[in-house]
Amino acid sequence: MSNEHAILNVDEFTSPTTSNTPPMAHNKYSVLLPTYNERENLPIITWLLAKTFTEERIDWEIVIIDDGSPDGTQDVALQLQKVYGEDHIQLRPRAGKLGLGTAYVHGLQFATGNFVIIMDADFSHHPKYIPQMIKLQAEQNYDIVSGTRYLPGGGVFGWDLKRKLVSRGANYLATLLLRPKSSDLTGSFRLYKKEVLYQLINATLAKGYVFQMEMIVRARQFNHSVGEVPITFVDRVYGESKMGVSEITQYAQGVWRLFMTI
Repeated sequence: MSNEHAILNVDEFTSPTTSNTPPMAHNKYSVLLPTYNERENLPIITWLLAKTFTEERIDWEIVIIDDGSPDGTQDVALQLQKVYGEDHIQLRPRAGKLGLGTAYVHGLQFATGNFVIIMDADFSHHPKYIPQMIKLQAEQNYDIVSGTRYLPGGGVFGWDLKRKLVSRGANYLATLLLRPKSSDLTGSFRLYKKEVLYQLINATLAKGYVFQMEMIVRARQFNHSVGEVPITFVDRVYGESKMGVSEITQYAQGVWRLFMTI
């Protein structure tokens, strides 16, 4: 994992004090999709995204950030690029596994939309929720809309009791110490105004799984508005979960660091 914290130039964007700015007449949505060994999942999630955006008449692109997958994920991405066109599918690979936070930094450099959606490629996040997220953002002009498992109408499917307790415990710990006014700090299905995402990425220090939690905490620090849409999180269809003991330890350390510094 890289120790270097990449800084993005935001000078060309409007200052992220956008809460009173009306939505733009035409919006484009860039999906940042970090991948590692997602050969089997990538065609499915891409088809669902393309279907959702096309049916809703939404301008879109997918930026695939692959960290040198040995299973041929990049070959699949190139095939998908031929099917959907280079205007809809970008492949922006990296040399190896450098962390989730830096994957978003890398992908954001190539995103051409004025809104950015971050989500997992393992089919845990269903694209069917994206129109609801876009609608809520447009109605309230939110800076961020987050998919949450922990509001009425949301939930998880395919987790055992241990993993449910770990997730609930992680959210409870962060909420107790940091009070971010968000129900799902560890979720990774979010819609951002692009300039807001730039600002938050530049302010966020974490690179791994702590990244998602710190982004929401920083959003509160900068007084960004956050809306929430209930979602059902489904455990990955193919492949193995990348969450382990080290990620849980990093999360706890990250919560404590933020509590001591913010």
